Amino acid sequence: MGRLSNGRINSDGGMDNPVKYEAVIFDLDGTLLDSLEDLADSMNVALGQLDFPTHPIEKYRYFVGDGIRELARRVLPADKLDAKNVDKTVTLMSAEYDKRWNIKTRPYPGMKEMLDQLTATGLPMAVLSNKPDLFTKMMVPELLPFWTFEPVFGARADVPIKPDPQAALEIADMWEISPDKILYVGDTSTDMRTATSAGMYAVGVAWGFRPIEELLQAGACSIIQYPTELLQFLKE
Repeated sequence: MGRLSNGRINSDGGMDNPVKYEAVIFDLDGTLLDSLEDLADSMNVALGQLDFPTHPIEKYRYFVGDGIRELARRVLPADKLDAKNVDKTVTLMSAEYDKRWNIKTRPYPGMKEMLDQLTATGLPMAVLSNKPDLFTKMMVPELLPFWTFEPVFGARADVPIKPDPQAALEIADMWEISPDKILYVGDTSTDMRTATSAGMYAVGVAWGFRPIEELLQAGACSIIQYPTELLQFLKE
C-alpha cells in the first residue's frame, strides 16, 4: 500500500512494524475533526461579501491545510489575487469563522474510541495545526473535551507553519522524547512532509480531506483506514 520506513506491508494492506512509539502529534482539521463544511461556509460568505465567486464545499478539500493566507490565495479569482484582497479575505473569513467554527464540525467516527484507548496508555498527545492558534486553542477543548492534548499549537506569528518542522520539533523538545519515537498523524501532503522533515513516523489517515495517493507520494510511512488502527504502533 505504501512505503514503510521500518516495517513491512501485510496482506490486508496494513503494516507490521517492530517499533513501538511513545507519543503522538495530531493534525486537527481532516484528522481529528471533520471541519470542512464550517471552513467552506465561512470562506464562501467572505467571498460573497467581496462580490467574488464562491466554491463548492468539496473543492475546499484542496484549498485548506496550509494556513489561512494560503487558503485566501487559493480561493480568490486569478485577476483579483493581490495582497490587498488577500488581507481583506483573511479578515472577513476570520470574522465569519468565529461565528460558525462549531456549527457542523465534529470528531470523525471512531475518534472517541481511539482517543480513549490512547489516553489509557498514558502516552502524551499533542495537536499541531496550520489553523490560526486562537481557533485551534478554542476548538480542541470545546470539541475534544474528554482528552488531554499538551501542547496545542496552531499557526503562531513567531513560528513557521507546516511543513516546516520547527513546531513539531518544539513539541518533541517539550516532551523530552526523541523525534524518531513520535508518530505524526495527518491527512495532507503538508503533514507527511512535516513528519518526514522532523524525523518522525508519518501516519496518513484515509478518512481526511486528501486522497491516499497524495499522502504516499509525500512520504507517508503507513496509512490507517480507521482511527483505532493507530494503537498498533504504540507502547502499551
